[in-house]
Amino acid sequence: MQKQDVIIRFDEVGFKYSDKKLILDEVDFSVRKNSKITIMGQNGAGKSTIFKLLTGVYKPTFGQINIQRGAKIAIAQQVIPKEQLDISILSYFSAALPELKHGIERNIRDVLRVVNLEIPLEKLDMKISELSGGQKARILLAYALIQEPDILLLDEPTNNLDQEGVEHLTQFLIDYSKTCIVISHDADFLNAFTDGVLNLDVHTRKVEQFVGNYYDVVNQIEAQIERERLQNARLEKSIKDRFVKINKLGGKSVAMNRLANKVRANIAEDKDKMVDMRQEDKTIPEFTIPMQNHPGALVKINKISFLQNSKVVEKTVNIQVYKGNRLIILGPNGIGKSTLLKAILDNQGAQISEGVRVGYYSQDFSELDFSMTAFESLKSVMLGNDYQNLYAAAGRFMLPGEILQHEVGSLSEGQKGLLCYARFMLQEPGLLIMDEPTNHINFRHIPVIAKALDQFTGGLILVSHLPDFVRQIHINEELDLRKL
Repeated sequence: MQKQDVIIRFDEVGFKYSDKKLILDEVDFSVRKNSKITIMGQNGAGKSTIFKLLTGVYKPTFGQINIQRGAKIAIAQQVIPKEQLDISILSYFSAALPELKHGIERNIRDVLRVVNLEIPLEKLDMKISELSGGQKARILLAYALIQEPDILLLDEPTNNLDQEGVEHLTQFLIDYSKTCIVISHDADFLNAFTDGVLNLDVHTRKVEQFVGNYYDVVNQIEAQIERERLQNARLEKSIKDRFVKINKLGGKSVAMNRLANKVRANIAEDKDKMVDMRQEDKTIPEFTIPMQNHPGALVKINKISFLQNSKVVEKTVNIQVYKGNRLIILGPNGIGKSTLLKAILDNQGAQISEGVRVGYYSQDFSELDFSMTAFESLKSVMLGNDYQNLYAAAGRFMLPGEILQHEVGSLSEGQKGLLCYARFMLQEPGLLIMDEPTNHINFRHIPVIAKALDQFTGGLILVSHLPDFVRQIHINEELDLRKL
């Protein structure tokens, strides 16, 4: 690789928060100009940390990061920060181009077309909070693109996108001519355009670089892990056999003692050859969400509102969700599915029966108090005071005791998602209201979560744009907003 082709180089980079343990340790990798790279690894492995190091939000604890002189970096974040939700679309984009005082409206219009989002110029004073989850996902990408970066960073860009949105984004990245680095748990999406992978190991804090499409690299990693396992197994057996030999040799004569010492030296050499086994990306174990046994209808929905041809439409309905019912709400991005779920939650046009405990998974984790520690968040919904049960539930979702002491706001988005499922286990809800419950979740966990929701015996109201996930849940009622 010629030096001039390299646009990013990490040279033995380490990073840790204050005096806490290392997140990244002696990380080495390089990225060629105009390549498309995926960062993969478990939740909490440091994927978003690498992005923050690239954008200068964090400085490395040690080592060096070299970025080609003059190269401009822009990032499409996972979510729009809460403090920016109440500003207008125009103000949001103006922050990306502070040097452009006039005429930014045309730039916004052009970049919104690139991400397949039509917003008339006269509606640019609309607040960000008024957009749907899918529209916000497109806005996040547009915010990065309007800066015309040489290096585009995408953090979970398919979250909240419907199938049409994912297909449009995929084609955009296939055609994209500049350097792009992507964090995503959507394997099929990644495989469509990736030509290299950076694999982060949450245990060793190292990064390995692979060339090839996503599925090829996953297979390479799994094959390498198996080779390392077999190598270690052979060495362990050999070492064990030689220990038996030492016990037979030792103490019988000077010559045998010398031979025993030589065998011990050989054992020490072979121990050094043992490979530090990398941990394969773990999957959460199967779990069950206990149900609150509540008689009668859990919720009655009488009136719904949604967007039709850019106008708010109200319809009278008669939908009742009982124990064992699974209702899915269908419709494209921007039609108002998330707004409808929030209305049901707030008893607007709906009535949740008195005493029903509701578990809610939102797209932006608005149901979580970010200032609480993860422990306090779990405790706030737990029935009773069995802290052993709390720690056990957290552990199932890869949230060890150390992580529980962190504020919710400091957790990765994936860890926030897993925290929600630990809360459901402790809360024992009668009704689950789920808005894109696979958002931010590692794809390895998704079949386990689908099985838990399918086996949940309470009521379920679901919005999801992930067809494979939905197919694993026995849905017995549909509400398609396009057909009303």
